[in-house]
Amino acid sequence: MFHVAIFNLLKYCSETMTENGIYGGIEGGGTHSTAMLFSGTGEILAEVKGPSTNHYQIGKGETARRIASMFEDALKKAGLDTNTTLAGVGLSLSGIEDPETGAEMISTLRGLYPNLTKECKACSDTQGTLATATQSGGIVVIAGTGSNAHLLNKDGTEHNCGGWGHMMGDEGGAYWIAAQAVKLWFDSLDGLNNQYQNISNLENIIKQHFNVKDRHGMLPHLYDNFSKSQFASLTKALADNAEKGDEICLEIFGRAGCVLAKHLIALAPKVNRSMFEDEGGLKVVCVGSVWKSWKFLQPQFLKTLDACKVITELTLVELCVGSATGASYLGGQAAGHYIPRDYSKNVKAFYHYKKQL
Repeated sequence: MFHVAIFNLLKYCSETMTENGIYGGIEGGGTHSTAMLFSGTGEILAEVKGPSTNHYQIGKGETARRIASMFEDALKKAGLDTNTTLAGVGLSLSGIEDPETGAEMISTLRGLYPNLTKECKACSDTQGTLATATQSGGIVVIAGTGSNAHLLNKDGTEHNCGGWGHMMGDEGGAYWIAAQAVKLWFDSLDGLNNQYQNISNLENIIKQHFNVKDRHGMLPHLYDNFSKSQFASLTKALADNAEKGDEICLEIFGRAGCVLAKHLIALAPKVNRSMFEDEGGLKVVCVGSVWKSWKFLQPQFLKTLDACKVITELTLVELCVGSATGASYLGGQAAGHYIPRDYSKNVKAFYHYKKQL
């Protein structure tokens, strides 16, 4: 009788969650992704990790397969039937920067997995981040493997800066920082850059990371065996060395702080002026591993902001939860359902900037 009672209770809970709708979201990056499931009442049902879901790297078909696989794993972790059709899904993915690409991704997903979800929204990773942090607009600046900035105004208008990939940009991202370090090493040895007298420490860090003896050993990593994520992971070692006071590493992070601030300056003229007058000023959501090195970014970041007349006040905040949370909110929105949330638990402020007039 006890086992029957437990079975009936689980069956009741599962049916209740299904009646309210199950909503999913994916935060997809160029290195890894996260999928989450929410009940219609805002309860987190499951969270699972997965690989890259950037369609430019792996194609839309493989991206769809990975999305479906992560949701299957999430349903299994939540104790739900893996054949459950989700009421709404939000896909907040790196590489989706316009509505047309988003529509193509949804079409591919529906074609391969028609029973995965009833409603779907596909957008950039920046939009999912903003949805996690605020309902009143702001700017998100992503500095992970790559970089990107997105503005959502209170009137619903949106503008973007960056996000063009490592060949054309990604300034301030981990790949860019690592590439700056390798380039500085090469240029110093070539005599193109004589700014630093001693680069041996930087040289040793790079050689150890890529397991090479000299610059010639780097050639396979630059061409045949190129890995963006391997380059990006060098940034952690550079940050560790900056912590020890290394002049070159501090300089490179200073450059990153400058260009990340320039993303804000580029978007500032398009911000609704009232958003600078809100409590704490403009809300800027900072996402990605590079922001963990804020103390090295800060001096040049603030110096660059000081030169901008448009930006008067802002607050930098970090997420306390993953961006798959906001993606799930967008999935609920696509299905016409508002998932209950508490933004005060989703973010926390780490720096307040106010221009001295």
